[in-house]
Amino acid sequence: MATPLNLPIGVQAFSKIRTGGFYYVDKTPYLHQLIDEGSYYFLSRPRRFGKSLLLDTLETEAALLGHFDVDEIATEALLFQTGYLTVHKVEQPMTGYWLYTLGYPNREVEASLNQALLPALGMPRAAQQRISLFRALQAHDLPALETHFKALFAGLPHDWYRNNPIAQYEGHYASVFYSHLAALGLAITVEDAGNTGRVDMTVDFNGHIYLFEFKVVEQVPEGRALQQLQDKGYADKHRGQGKPIHLIGVEFSREQQQIIAFDVLSV
Repeated sequence: MATPLNLPIGVQAFSKIRTGGFYYVDKTPYLHQLIDEGSYYFLSRPRRFGKSLLLDTLETEAALLGHFDVDEIATEALLFQTGYLTVHKVEQPMTGYWLYTLGYPNREVEASLNQALLPALGMPRAAQQRISLFRALQAHDLPALETHFKALFAGLPHDWYRNNPIAQYEGHYASVFYSHLAALGLAITVEDAGNTGRVDMTVDFNGHIYLFEFKVVEQVPEGRALQQLQDKGYADKHRGQGKPIHLIGVEFSREQQQIIAFDVLSV
C-alpha cells in the first residue's frame, strides 16, 4: 500500500514540498491559457498606467475568486484557483463587504510563473538570457547588465510597438525588466515606498542593492531618471544595511524602441 502524502499546509519551500512527502500538483499547463489569450499579466492596480508590476497586492472580491466558468474566468481568478496566487490578507471595510489581497505564495512560484511567461513576452531564448543576466549580477558587472538589457530590447518583436498605446508608458518597458529579474527568483520590490516617494524597483542580490527608476524620454526630459533617484533620496532607507547601493536610471525611447540611457551612480 502506498504511503499517504501530507498536505503542505504552512510549507513555503518548493524543494521541501517535492522531497518531503507532500502532495504537489503541477499546474503549469494552465499557463498556456494565459499565454494564448492575452499579452499582459501584471494585474495590480497601477499609479501611472501599468507601473505596478507584481501580482502581489492585487485586491479583489470573493465573487471573483469563486468564479468557475473557464470560458469567462478572469486571469486573477484563474491564477488563484491554480495556486499561483494565494490570499495574503482579508479585510471587511464595511459590513458585509469583504476584500481579499492576493499575492504569490513564495518566491519559487513567482519565479516559475515569470519563467513560463517570458517566451510570450518576446523572449524565445529565455533560459540562455536568464543565465547571462545571472552572470552579470553575480559579478556585479553593471556595463554587462546594460549590454544585456539593450540586447534584450533589441530582440523584442516590432509588433509589440505598432499600434500599441501601452508602449508609450514606462510600465511597458519596466515590465520586461521585472519579469526577466523575477524569473531568477531575486528579492524584488516594485514601487518601493519611502518617506519621499516610491522608487520603481529595488533588487537586493549578492550583497548589493540596486535601485531602478524608469522613464520614457518622449514624456520627460533626458536625465530625469537618475536625477529623481538622487533628488528623492531613495537610497536613504537602505543605508543601514551596510550594503553597497547603486542608483540606476533607465531611460527608453518610444521612437527608437530601445534603452537610450543606463545611468549608474554608486552611493
